[in-house]
Order: sequence, then structure tokens, then C-alpha cells
Amino acid sequence: MTSDNNAGSTPAGDPKIFSAVITPNRSLSPKGFLIFMLCLGGLSFVSGVTFVMMGAWPVCGFFGLDVLLVYLAFRANYRTGRAYEEVTVTASELTLRQVSHRGGVREVTLNPVWVRLDRTVHEEFGIERLFLVSHGRRLPIAAFLSAGEKESFARALSTALGEARRGPTRTVFE
Repeated sequence: MTSDNNAGSTPAGDPKIFSAVITPNRSLSPKGFLIFMLCLGGLSFVSGVTFVMMGAWPVCGFFGLDVLLVYLAFRANYRTGRAYEEVTVTASELTLRQVSHRGGVREVTLNPVWVRLDRTVHEEFGIERLFLVSHGRRLPIAAFLSAGEKESFARALSTALGEARRGPTRTVFE
């Protein structure tokens, strides 16, 4: 036996029925960001030199300023991309762990028997918001996902909650 026999189990010993980590989508990779900033900086430099040669040298500083502002906007966007949500369902508990981009953690543990998945649906765009509802508490979940991804996530989570409500199954070997 190895020390990680319970790698798929929670501390209480229940096997995981469902586990997901939800992160914000960032369509531009770090390498793509570098290429974009180099192109923008090069274009800005060439434009600035052109204006200096025409005698409009004060304009040159604004070309550097726009590159700096775009860089700062992307850095702020990447910082918010560090946020994530972890959802784990076992037969005895549903755990929602939300970590903000600043590192703040909010962890909620619910009994899956009493949890209901609530959806806000727009007729044209699909699922707009998902909520876990239990004992009067309404917790937003999966806000990072697109409408199609929310639909898939909702189906998988609903299936896991249904399995958790049925309770652990035991296989009898003869």
C-alpha cells in the first residue's frame, strides 16, 4: 500500500462523486501577450519617430503613454485571472471553495441532500447565472463560465447531486 490510497477521497473517507476547478478564461497566452506588446510598442515607436521627424515632438510621449496604459490594463486582467472556484461533491457533503484574485478564500460546506441548483436563463442566450440554494442561502457559482459551459457544468453537477442524494452504493461480491 502507498500513502496516497485515499487520493480520490475526502478526509471523512467518502469517495468524490464530482470535482471541478473553474477558472476564468484568458484567450491570450503569456507568449501571445509578449508578441502583442512588442508589435504595439514597435508600431508606437515608428509612429513616434515619424512625428518627431515632422517636428511634432510633443506627440511622441503620447505614443509611449498608450503602450503603457495597454500594458497596465492587460496586467490587471491577468491578475484577476488568478481567481478560481473548486466544487467537490461526495455522498455526505458539497464543498464550494471560492478564491478571489487577491487570495481571499470563501469556503462553504453544504449537505447535498438539501442543495438545489437554481438557474437564471435568458431565452436567447441560455444560462446567465447559476446558484446553489440550501436552507434559504443562495450562493452564486460558475460566474466565470460562458452560457454553453454553464449548461454543461449544471448538467454534470445536477447528476452528481442526484447521485449523492441516492447515497453511497455498495457492491455485493459473491
